Formats: sequence, structure tokens, C-alpha cells
Amino acid sequence: MRTLKEPEERKNEILETAEALFVNQGYEKTTIQHILTQIGIAKGTFYHYFKSKEEVLDAIVARHVEHGVREAERIQAEPGLTVHQKFLSIMLAQKPDTAGKRQLVEQLHDIHNAQMHQKSLTETVLRLTPVLQKVVEQGIREQLFATPYPKESIEFLLVTAVTLFDEGFFKWEPQEMAEKIEAFIHTMELLLGAEKGSFAYVIQLFD
Repeated sequence: MRTLKEPEERKNEILETAEALFVNQGYEKTTIQHILTQIGIAKGTFYHYFKSKEEVLDAIVARHVEHGVREAERIQAEPGLTVHQKFLSIMLAQKPDTAGKRQLVEQLHDIHNAQMHQKSLTETVLRLTPVLQKVVEQGIREQLFATPYPKESIEFLLVTAVTLFDEGFFKWEPQEMAEKIEAFIHTMELLLGAEKGSFAYVIQLFD
């Protein structure tokens, strides 16, 4: 007899099963039927929660990005932290902190998961931009930064960071990586109108 589950439990089961299949055999090679067979549910049950395989992918990516965004929002709202403490803490909060998350990041770099990888990076930029924009605006009020484009500056920096330093795109030699990091820090300071050397701590993110 088929087990009846609560809607949220069933939805999570679909997401977790689909994610495992996407990671192990690739997004393109995974069909909705694969997901149905793995769980043992009817097609109608799947479509009750999701309209398509792409919608499932969007939900998986959003769920993984959500944790980092919630932590970023908490840090941004913390009155006891300085602007630079907030910047560093928010960026550190985006790094994989469990073996499962690290495995997911590694799998995203697989050529078969290119679409899933791209969605993850896009979602990260879109969700983190408004949070970091508020930190920049605080820096402007405190005369630490001087930029007429707080939102766009953050977008440029995030897009650069998630592509230039992504091992799925580039395989830099150690010396090349060191130069890229120095250039990125220099660019941050120029874009935000910050004092030279004020973002030197960013190098900690690449340890």
C-alpha cells in the first residue's frame, strides 16, 4: 500500500531524490520518469508539486543558496559589526561548511551538470546583491566608501568572484591565482571608492 506523506515531506523527498540523480548522472540525463521510479510515485503526484524538471532544478539551487543568504541577512543586520566585519563574515558564510555541501560544489563542476552550476551562480548573485548593497550603503554613510553605484558595484564584484575564482571555469596556477586575488582586491577598492588596503583581509577567503 502506498505511503501517504505530508505535502512538505513529499516535496522535500522529490527534491532530495532529484538532486541525488542530477549529481550522480547529470541534469540532462535525468528524466522525470527516473525521479518517479526512484521514489515510487505517480506522474500526477510529481506535477502536483512541480511543473517541470527545470522547476525542480530551480528549487534545489534556491534551497542551497538560501542558507547562505539567510546568514548574510543576519550578519548585515547585526548592529555591533563594522562594515568590513560584515563584508568578511558574509563572504565566509558562503563557503561550503559541510562535506555534503563540498560534494555538491564538486559535482556542480562536472560538465554534465553545467546547467545546474550556472543556475547556482546566477541565484547566488541575485540573492546576495541586495544584502551586500545595504552593507555598501552603510559604508557610504560612514564615509568609508564613495560610489554612486552601490548595487551595480556589488553585482560586478559578485559576478567576477563567482566566475574568475570558480575552479569549474578556470584552473589557475598558484602564482596566477595570487595575482588574480591581488587584482580583485584592488578592483574592489576602486569600485567602492574605499581606502587602499582596506580590503586586504579578502585574501583570507582563499586559504
